[in-house]
Amino acid sequence: MITTVAVVLLAAVVAYALFGGADFGAGFWDLTAGGPERGARPRAVIERSIGPVWEANHVWLIFIFVVLWTAFPEAYASITLTLFVPLMIAALGIVLRGSSFAFRKVVVTTRNRRLFGAAFAASSVLVPYCMGAIVGGIATGRVPPGGQAGDPVDSWINPTSVVGGVLAVAAAAYLSAVYLEWDARRLGQTDMVEYFRRRAVAAAVTVAVIAAAGSFVLHADADYLFDGLTTRALPVLILSGACGAGAVLLLVRDASRGARALALVAVAAAVISWGVAQWPYVLPETLTFTAAAAPPGTLTAVLVAVALAALIVLPGFVLLYVLDQRGLLPEEGVDDPADPAVEPAVDPAVDPAIDHRARRRPATASATTTDSHDRIEEPGR
Repeated sequence: MITTVAVVLLAAVVAYALFGGADFGAGFWDLTAGGPERGARPRAVIERSIGPVWEANHVWLIFIFVVLWTAFPEAYASITLTLFVPLMIAALGIVLRGSSFAFRKVVVTTRNRRLFGAAFAASSVLVPYCMGAIVGGIATGRVPPGGQAGDPVDSWINPTSVVGGVLAVAAAAYLSAVYLEWDARRLGQTDMVEYFRRRAVAAAVTVAVIAAAGSFVLHADADYLFDGLTTRALPVLILSGACGAGAVLLLVRDASRGARALALVAVAAAVISWGVAQWPYVLPETLTFTAAAAPPGTLTAVLVAVALAALIVLPGFVLLYVLDQRGLLPEEGVDDPADPAVEPAVDPAVDPAIDHRARRRPATASATTTDSHDRIEEPGR
């Protein structure tokens, strides 16, 4: 039963890495897209891609915390007491990121759009870095057992945590670029397909370089994890590398569907390899899953709740992602007439070739909004 709950916990971490990680990676590309004019089209693709699903992806993080504190309370206490600083930064970053993404869609002035856009992009980099730093702190044994608090600084500011944080940011950017390349193709934006394809290949190479350099850091700073990765978790790690290389090859050959599947497997296998390498410890060499586990009755209740969630919640997630991929969900926010990424409204009856999700806007409303925008911008000129 303990092993089953541990597998469920690892599966939730994988799900958050695949869905939440891609969301954070989109923020990285938003940050590096350039100024308002040069970055308008990439940012439009990013907003259309993550807009319908970004709130749902953080459900996996909540699930991780609930399972961890219910099934393995001693480990949860040690981790939160020791790593409360990066956990707090990540929590604030998630809130700031979500609010900034929402407000950027509805503000009118360019200054406010830049302000909220910068907050969204910066927090999208900060949060995955903190997550990777937390994993590094756990993997190096800097979190003590027994529900005790460790060093609040050295536990997440150390060589392995730095490598973990940078690797998390790069992996999220890679996965997101692969997703965005697919979405740009789905939206019929050929120039953006090539734009995100180049960035996906560059991000994949960056991930490989960081992982290779990080192996030396792990050998010196996290020997138990390094030994696990080079022995029992080696087949999973090889699978991750092979799928990552295959995804790059397919991207170069313009085979987006296969590249997306291989990229998903590559990132998932990398996360799983960490879990396999660290097994049977939740805190390496100090606290096993068996020692940290709650009473059998509690674990049974957790598994029952997980089964109910799989029956009730998962179908909704599947439906959400299917509708999003088929373009059947409405876009969020309102159009900004001053945004060059906004296309003029066209009646589908006149031009049936337009995106079926485009929203019609009466000319009077458009003129009113434009006049209002001009009046707002006029005093600042």
